[in-house]
This record gives sequence, C-alpha cells and structure tokens, in this order.
Amino acid sequence: MAATTTGCEHYVRHCLLKAPCCGKFYVCRLCHDAEENHKMDRFEVKEVKCAVCNAVQESQHACVACGATFGEYYCDICHLFDKDKAQYHCQPCGICRIGPKEKYFHCLKCNLCLASDLQGNHKCVENVSRQNCPVCMEDIHTSRIGAHVLPCGHLLHKTCFEDMCKRGAYRCPLCMQSVGNMEEFWEMRDIEISQTPMPLEYQHTTVKILCNDCQAHCVVRFHVLGLKCSSCGSYNTVQEGGLISPPDPTPPSPQPHHHHEPQEPGESEADTQ
Repeated sequence: MAATTTGCEHYVRHCLLKAPCCGKFYVCRLCHDAEENHKMDRFEVKEVKCAVCNAVQESQHACVACGATFGEYYCDICHLFDKDKAQYHCQPCGICRIGPKEKYFHCLKCNLCLASDLQGNHKCVENVSRQNCPVCMEDIHTSRIGAHVLPCGHLLHKTCFEDMCKRGAYRCPLCMQSVGNMEEFWEMRDIEISQTPMPLEYQHTTVKILCNDCQAHCVVRFHVLGLKCSSCGSYNTVQEGGLISPPDPTPPSPQPHHHHEPQEPGESEADTQ
C-alpha cells in the first residue's frame, strides 16, 4: 500500500516516533523538542506509529500491517527516516550524515566528517565539532545544517558563516583570525590609506599592535583607517597601548660654560681668589 504524503518541516517520512521520555508521538525529535520542555533521545526510540494505518509497532523500515514504507532512507541505529539524500551512518560520528559517502572522510582528531578535498588540507582542532557554533550557539555535531571549516580550524554553521560575511565580519568569533584570503581587501585598504593622509600632528605618530593573523607584535605608523602588520601585511590587528609621539626635533639649548684658569699643583680654588 502506498504511503500518504506526510512528515514535517524537517523530514519526509510516513510514521511518527514514540518518544521514550514522555510516550507521545511526534514526527521527529526536533518537533518534540520544540513542543516539550525536555529533549528526546532518538537512539532510545523503540516504537513508531504508521501514518497510513495508525498501527503502532517496533521501529523498522516498513509497516508490518499495511506495508507502507516509512522512509526512502532508514537507519536502525539513529531511527532516522527520510527521503533519499545519499545518507550514510558514520560510526565514529555516531550519527547519520548526508552523503554521498565517497565525498566525505572522517577526521579522527576533529572527530567530524569533512569534505574529501579537506583531507590533509585543513588545520585540525581536537574534538572541534563537539563545541557549539560560536555565532548561534547551537550544536554543530548533530545539526542538520552543514559545518564550515575556517582556516584556523574552528567550525561554524554554513548558514552562520554566510550571514557573517554578509554583515562584513571577516574574523573567526573564537580566535579572531581572518576567515579567508583577505589580500584583495588589504590592497584596497592600502589605497584608502594612501589617499587619506593624517593631519600633520599625527603623520609621524606610531603605535604598538598585535596581529591576529600571524601573532606578531609590531610598532607601526598610526592611521585611523587601519593598522597594518609589518610582518604579514594584514590589517586584522589590535592596538596595544596608546599612541607614541615622535621625539621633539628641536635641539636642546646649550648650557652656559664657565671658564676657569688652570691651577698650580697644590693650589686650591680658594687660594686663587
């Protein structure tokens, strides 16, 4: 018997899960968590209800009563039912991922499935996926939204990264390193600074800075539009301390010199008066 079109905004499936925590039926754990004041453990789900004939039964791929298929894809570990998205269950991750599997690999140090082109081509941060997204503070590891790997190795949701870029934010929220190749942007800043001279009294003023990209400490010329790292050329820098004024170019006035006649040996200054 063909299954009726059902599901929720999160998944396309033809059954409801019986929440082991409260015994209520929900299409998915996300729908449950939005309604209840507690979380549902999908791994503990034992029973489902067919959306076609309402038969309650053990969690499985198809209804034992009417034969309706609960989902094109089914995982008997995660109890995940959904339309076919080339999903696969990653044993080290402990959850299902959207595939195809051959386009991903599991990084043991990051403890996360990443795109194959990042294998040997990313900075590992141990268990980085077990942290919340630094933008929205929601879980990354089990999120249905893909993760974006920054050059520094930190993760955030792809959608959060896109929103951050739209707002003109270019630094990692955790370590403040630049989130991509900024050479073109730094060149534009060079041009802006060259076309915007500082007032005469500040033209030779310097300041100490720390570069967020290369961690170098430098003393550079002060400009209100940006402070350029003299080590790597980045403008992703922070000021350390106040402005350093140039030394006073006016030479000191000469001190008056008192001439004294040479004294004979054994003669004191009192004897010459």
